[in-house]
Amino acid sequence: MTPLVPLVVLVPLVGAALALVFPGQRRVQQTITVTALTVVVALGGVLMWAVDAGGTLVMEVGGWAAPFGIALVVDRLSALMLTVSAVVLLGVFLFSLGQGLADGDDETPVSIYYPTYLVLGAGVCNAFIAGDLFNLYVGFEILLVASYVLITLGGTVQRIRAGVTYVVVSLVSSVLFLAAIGLIYGATGTVNMAQLTLRIAELPSEIQLLLNLALLIAFGIKAAVFPLAFWLPDSYPTAPAPVTAVFAGLLTKVGVYAIIRSQTLLFPDSSVDDLLLVVAGLTLVVGILGAVSQLDIKRLLSFTLISHIGYMIFGIGMANSAGFAATIYYIAHHIIVQTTLFLAVGLIERHGGTTSLAGLGGMLRSAPVIAVLFFVPMLNLGGIPPFSGFIGKLGLFTAAAELATPGAYWLMGVGALVSLLTLYALARAWTLAFWRPRVTADGKAPKPTSTEALLLRKREAQMLEALHDAPDAQPLQEQKETPRLMIGATAGMVAVSIALTVFAGPLYAYSTRAGETVAEPGQLVERVLGEHRGELGGGSGDTRLERDHHGHPLDTGEEDGE
Repeated sequence: MTPLVPLVVLVPLVGAALALVFPGQRRVQQTITVTALTVVVALGGVLMWAVDAGGTLVMEVGGWAAPFGIALVVDRLSALMLTVSAVVLLGVFLFSLGQGLADGDDETPVSIYYPTYLVLGAGVCNAFIAGDLFNLYVGFEILLVASYVLITLGGTVQRIRAGVTYVVVSLVSSVLFLAAIGLIYGATGTVNMAQLTLRIAELPSEIQLLLNLALLIAFGIKAAVFPLAFWLPDSYPTAPAPVTAVFAGLLTKVGVYAIIRSQTLLFPDSSVDDLLLVVAGLTLVVGILGAVSQLDIKRLLSFTLISHIGYMIFGIGMANSAGFAATIYYIAHHIIVQTTLFLAVGLIERHGGTTSLAGLGGMLRSAPVIAVLFFVPMLNLGGIPPFSGFIGKLGLFTAAAELATPGAYWLMGVGALVSLLTLYALARAWTLAFWRPRVTADGKAPKPTSTEALLLRKREAQMLEALHDAPDAQPLQEQKETPRLMIGATAGMVAVSIALTVFAGPLYAYSTRAGETVAEPGQLVERVLGEHRGELGGGSGDTRLERDHHGHPLDTGEEDGE
């Protein structure tokens, strides 16, 4: 199965090259893109089965053994992220096909959209299989370069302005990441993550803390954690609906994935775990407070995206296998559900002519299918039983209860409150968009026919006045016919989100095994470095740390080399 590992990157890259060979031939490019993404989905599923049955796969590029060569590594976490990401990429692309067929690709120029989309997928996959920090950096840069193009498609003033902000922030993050790589290489003489597990442990604690914080800041910007998430609400909502959906689903999760790797492989005994719990709580609270004050649905979802990153940082900060398992399951859940919600909002915008709640209404009667397609993932993201959102949060709260620290208990309460506020914000948006009477183009609504209706209308007006619209809010646009392919793609993603609940038992069991693997870096180190791990690390080279029932390392009283 090892030869399959690089194919998850090579297939979309070759597909992008082939798409460029046929400029202007839309059907050919569509076929190439769909085929490439379908192959990546299949490869992800095969790799999930292979690593679960036989352990971590390591591909030594060019036959050069690690740490001297480039190692591509796939374990249970990598395989799951590859599969979920490929499913999202395929689902969103089918949605964009429907939009392009209906609108003539006005917002997604064929000559650049298809190959750029495949390059984005290649960058995401490369980041997930990177076995060294520099290859991880290359994966980030590939997906970021593609995202710069996608976020400015159409060339409107709003998109260019948002694109400039996104590019500047991304470049700052990349420079910080590259600087951190330089510091780590200067301190250890390597960038191979398996070898770094051994060598960073030999550094003074002050140097370890400095390197840890340098990586966390770089990855924190990419993951959009507080206070480094200021750029996201103004960047994502301005892009075309398919681009917004795939960005919201995937890009921040690549940052979270990088944080998991750095905290478990490079700094398994990190002293910043308590800081991560504080950051998680602030991200949860600040994000959801931004969401409940929004009038535009896209911005509302962008703030909930920030907020729910806090749940993932919560699990990482607990630094035990149960916390990692819950985080891994929650990442898979959130990628699917957040993407689905943005696709549903794309349908709302198309049918209603706007994403501002002030201009929507009456869609339950005029678009009942869209109402259902938004309602189901809304309940899921809000954590209503028995959906996967509830299962993921329950896993996090269970791990926190087992940890039994004041910080963990505090975050349990914050997490439960944020879940309720998420449901409140989304339910309010659904009610205003689908249940209340439609607002006409001149801003008027049907006159109330009773005292109760009049009172309800006044309260509604007061609530709308208290909410904040998008800075570049557009007037009502022309309502467009919604193609069946767009609805079908969204319905397919809703079905995948339901499958996360139906098959929650096997998937959570897989996530538990993945969490155990992540919590014990020695297994991956042994796979990558093999019999040379003692020679390459210094000391005994043994990374199989004894841990207590909370997952924290125990002081055995033994010195290295004994």
